[in-house]
Amino acid sequence: MTYRYVAASAAGFVQQLAVGYITHGYYFYVAGQIPETKDPARTDAKVIARYKLDISKWTRVRQKRAGQAGVQYLRFDRFFVIVATHGQHLFFAEEGEQIRDLRKQPLHFMGYSIGCRPSRGGGRYHASVRLHRETVAQLKARFSCLAVHRSVEELRRHLRALPYEPYAPVRDQLRGVQREINRRRKTAGLELLPWDALRRRRAPVKPFGETTDGEGVLSDKERVRV
Repeated sequence: MTYRYVAASAAGFVQQLAVGYITHGYYFYVAGQIPETKDPARTDAKVIARYKLDISKWTRVRQKRAGQAGVQYLRFDRFFVIVATHGQHLFFAEEGEQIRDLRKQPLHFMGYSIGCRPSRGGGRYHASVRLHRETVAQLKARFSCLAVHRSVEELRRHLRALPYEPYAPVRDQLRGVQREINRRRKTAGLELLPWDALRRRRAPVKPFGETTDGEGVLSDKERVRV
């Protein structure tokens, strides 16, 4: 099977990282932006060859049993991340102090903050996809200005057009934005936004644009609480 690593969309990148990798213990990462002057394909080939990523599923299983770390590469446009599990691997020696731990330092990507948190009461970590604090602050400032100058339908349309997938924490954060809008509208004596102004359900996407088996695409209920 051909090694797949280029996400077809930002939503696919976030889903594959959170659902496909983090939930399987890929906590360690390095991330970067490929300069405009460089060909992304050359960077891809270099990383994949250096860390021998183009291997079969069964080879990965054997390596895991031997105590070796799993390593994956994922890119969207010019932004890339290399993630790894616990274990021995050239990745740790090569990347050294650049390596971050998603349990301590979430990855920031296009307004998202992607990491992992322990389950309530402790125990197993689960993927966490939410909006970065700066993103939330910007949204509140933007919609606070629009709140009394747009109709309910216009505000609803703007909210539903936001480029953020409604993972559970994201929904909670956007409800905060909606509450700010309604606070302003209530003070002005205007009609409030209804409960369905926000998108409530996330539709899983095909991360790599595949059209057949959808490998690596699992529902939140099955694999991750995000």
